[in-house]
Amino acid sequence: MSAVMATISEDAMKTVQARPVLRDEGAKLGFRLTLPAQILVLFISAFPLLMQLYISITDWSPLSGLGWWNAWSLWNGFANYTDLAADARFWSALKRTAIVMIVCVPAEFLLGLALATLFADDFPGKRIFYSILLMPMMVVPAVAGYMFFMLFQSGGPVNDILSSLNGSPVTIAWLSDPTLALFAVMVADIWQWTPLMFLILLAGLVGVPEDQIKAATLLGANPWQRFVTIVLPKMKTIIIIALAIRVIENFKIFDTLYIMTGGGPGVATETISVYIYKLTTQDLIWGYVAAIALAILIVLSIVAVLAMKRMARSREVPA
Repeated sequence: MSAVMATISEDAMKTVQARPVLRDEGAKLGFRLTLPAQILVLFISAFPLLMQLYISITDWSPLSGLGWWNAWSLWNGFANYTDLAADARFWSALKRTAIVMIVCVPAEFLLGLALATLFADDFPGKRIFYSILLMPMMVVPAVAGYMFFMLFQSGGPVNDILSSLNGSPVTIAWLSDPTLALFAVMVADIWQWTPLMFLILLAGLVGVPEDQIKAATLLGANPWQRFVTIVLPKMKTIIIIALAIRVIENFKIFDTLYIMTGGGPGVATETISVYIYKLTTQDLIWGYVAAIALAILIVLSIVAVLAMKRMARSREVPA
């Protein structure tokens, strides 16, 4: 009996000792099998970035008569970056982009949060209204731009509505006025992307534990107190994600704006994306464009990193 037990114990020890070896072999096999895919993903991610960096320190353009692989012969050091720092048109475009972002993102967030709070409860026709509310998000941005281009014409529906309210003809040239044109673009952006903010915030809102809300209700907390002390703290991560997504996407606004105004009148609505597009297709100074794009990429990457750090801190600190 003792000999049998000894044999069993010895076999068990061998099995335990063999497990780490098997795990290591499995890990090595998994690494070898996924290595081609990892190399491909790294190439797809790294090659465009390295190309952009390479072109950004040259004066290369399609009109130079050289292939991109010979762009090194037009090397200019960091002249593109020094030109960028002194480019007044670039800073103006960046300022307009920031204005659109500062106005649109908070408006979309507040409207989305209000709608999410409303749709968190059941009411008659909820599914129908839910579908209608999400429709703007499904419209192609270029189509949305054309829709609002027609709406804000001098003889368009917006002026017709204002004429009815005012009792006299209103013929505001929305898209020809430098200030009003940017306002019209922001209205279009808010209309189209508030549903996305609503969808993200609604997903976070329905995930708030109901037992905590019921407990707060029993303790005498009113709806506003429950919302501020329980709902918002529980939604911190979702809110940060929603704001980060819209800040980054709003920074790249192009389709709707370009269809509506083309960056005009003049450069009154020229955001950074429109400016880059014009430099790329009209001026063809691709080295300078690469420098601008790389600088924007760094800025947006910093925003994303800060958002992720903020999310990590919000998870560590109990709500």
